[in-house]
Amino acid sequence: MPARPRAALLGPAEVRALAERLGTRPTKQLGQNFVHDANTVRRIVRAAGVGPGDVVLEVGPGLGSLTLALLEAARSVVAVEVDPVLAAALPGTVAERAPALAGHLRVVAADALRVRAEDVAPDGAPPPTALVANLPYNVAVPVLLTLLERLPSLRTVLVMVQAEVAERLAAEPGSRTYGVPSVKAAWYGRVTRAGAVGRTVFWPVPRVESGLVRLERHDPPATSATREEVFAVVDAAFAQRRKTLRAALAGWAGSAEAAEAALRAAGVDPAARGEALGVAELARVAAARPAPAPPPARA
Repeated sequence: MPARPRAALLGPAEVRALAERLGTRPTKQLGQNFVHDANTVRRIVRAAGVGPGDVVLEVGPGLGSLTLALLEAARSVVAVEVDPVLAAALPGTVAERAPALAGHLRVVAADALRVRAEDVAPDGAPPPTALVANLPYNVAVPVLLTLLERLPSLRTVLVMVQAEVAERLAAEPGSRTYGVPSVKAAWYGRVTRAGAVGRTVFWPVPRVESGLVRLERHDPPATSATREEVFAVVDAAFAQRRKTLRAALAGWAGSAEAAEAALRAAGVDPAARGEALGVAELARVAAARPAPAPPPARA
C-alpha cells in the first residue's frame, strides 16, 4: 500500500496565528492546552500503533495538531470537538495543510460525554477502532470510561492525560495510587504507561506534567454480575479506603454481616481493603451479593 502524503504540521507560530485568525484562545473551562510540537504528535501516533486499517476517534482536536499527524497514518479520523468555533474551523485547516487527506476527516461537533455510537459511525460508516487523544484534563477519566462503554468497537486507546491521572489509571492492586479509575479501566482492558510529555510542548503551558496511557481492550472478567453492579462494588470499596471491605461494603450489601457473607462467598478476606483487590475479585464480590430480603407480608 502506498504511503500516505505527509501533512504540514502545526508549530508554535502556526498555532498562535491560527488561533488569532479564528479569534479564539484556549480556555480553562474546556481544559484546552494545544500541542504545538510536531515531534510530540508524531510520537503519540507511533505510540498508538495506528495503521491504514484504523478508524481513529480523536476527542478535543482543538486546532488540529494531532489530527494532521493521525491522518498521515490512519484510514480516517473522526474528531469530536465541543468548541463550535474549533469544530467549524478544523476541516479548513486540514484542507489547507493536508489537501490530499481532507476527505479522510469527519468532524462531530459534540460533547464527548454525550456522544453516541451512531454519532461517530452514522449510516453504516465503519466504527472507530482506536481512540487517540489529548484529553481535556478536567474530564479525562469520565470521557475515557464513557467512550469505552459506548463504543465496543474501540480495540486500542492512547490518550494524553495529567501525569498523576496516568499513574492512577495504570496502577496495580496494592499500589498507593490504585483506586476507582484503575479498577474501572481494567474492566475494559490492560492499561500501561506509554511515556511522559513535557509541559513546553503546549500552549498555554500547563502547570502540571502530562503522561501517555495505553489501553489494549480485552473481554471483561467472567461474572454473572453486570458492569453496573461491579462498578457499584468498586465505588463502595474505595469510598473510605481505611475501612475493611466488611465495613466499606456494609451499605452496599445491607449490613456488615451480609457484606462479610458475600466476601467469603467470593473467596475474599473480609478484613482486606479495596486497594488489595483486582477487578476480577471485585466482580466475584458483586456476583455474590445477597438477594434483598422480601418485604414483610401484610396482615
